[in-house]
Amino acid sequence: MPLALLALAIGAFGIGTTEFVIMGVLPQVAGDFGVTIPAAGWLVSGYALGVVFGAPLLTVLGTKVSRKKMLMFLMTLFVIGNALSAFAPSFGVMLIGRIVASLAHGAFFGIGSVVAAGLVAPEKKASAISLMFMGLTVANIVGVPGGTYIGQAAGWRVTFVAVAALGVIGFLGVAKLVPETGRPDSVTVGTEFAAFRNVQVWLAMAMTVLGYGGVFAAITYITPMMTEVAGYTEGAVTWLLVLFGIGMFLGNLLGGKFADRRLMPMLLTTLAALTAALLLFTATAHNKVLAAITLSLIGALGFATVPPLQKWVLDQASAAPTLASAANIGAFNLGNALAAWLGGVVIAAGLGYTSPNWVGAILSGTALLLALLAAHLHRRTRAAGHVAAGSAGSRSVPESVLR
Repeated sequence: MPLALLALAIGAFGIGTTEFVIMGVLPQVAGDFGVTIPAAGWLVSGYALGVVFGAPLLTVLGTKVSRKKMLMFLMTLFVIGNALSAFAPSFGVMLIGRIVASLAHGAFFGIGSVVAAGLVAPEKKASAISLMFMGLTVANIVGVPGGTYIGQAAGWRVTFVAVAALGVIGFLGVAKLVPETGRPDSVTVGTEFAAFRNVQVWLAMAMTVLGYGGVFAAITYITPMMTEVAGYTEGAVTWLLVLFGIGMFLGNLLGGKFADRRLMPMLLTTLAALTAALLLFTATAHNKVLAAITLSLIGALGFATVPPLQKWVLDQASAAPTLASAANIGAFNLGNALAAWLGGVVIAAGLGYTSPNWVGAILSGTALLLALLAAHLHRRTRAAGHVAAGSAGSRSVPESVLR
């Protein structure tokens, strides 16, 4: 695998740290600003919504410059947003900082997925994408627990200063290691938007919203769930996040490996297992050992869906994949925002800190039904001798991914 993938993983590490570390310091932030835990959850939802809108907007603007320069600009934006969060005088200003940082998220992973896939042979694309996303999973093993520990020991503001520093390192990594490919002149904004004529692209994004959203319904409120229900101390949350990150890391690698072989069977299996695990978490959250095991399992199953979903979108929009790829990253975060909001709603309704788990199970179960529909439509169009969904800019997905 090319060394440039390391640079993309470094940027992903910084972005992954800022996205997830807020869960570990959410009670401290809420206490300092005098807001409730559900209200503080807007720091998660606001970030996610920023990704949703920032991903297509900045990707379209990025068609005017080379992908490397765009990646460097996005890391600069990331640093500014996290610095603003670190020194925010009020909750509103911190929310703005989170949104500024989030604008870089979707476009970075969207453009980075295209760059990563273009660096390797076609049969290794999903693996290359998973290696870039490895930075995001490692962030949950090292960056998020480390940031949570720093937040508890020295204050959450120091955590965001450290995250901003990670962004600087990510910028330098992209500048040094990612090759300059030039501006993709053959692709226009019009051809990028043409990919959305394919119903399979929309189905993939809907699966993304609901499937990974199921994970976030549980993980957004993991600190109060583990301390108030499972009986862990606040300090133990750091190590629980490490377990969650290890699960994500392993799930990401397995998802990339098997998606290169049998994409749709891998996706169907992981979505079904994720739905079951989230339902199980409602019960296991009351036991320390079982709660820790289930948390790690949810991380693994949730992130095993990422490489196949991202590759499915790239395959369906192969002629102009950048915008569709970035939009799918936005879909991940739309699911995060929806799930975080729904989780806050059921908690505020007095249903308890475990109630977001069954909300997540409903979301992931719906994603499974959509995946079955996508597989059925693909088989039907292949049997009829047509290109999947008739998209002007797409191509048929190999039958091997559905076996």
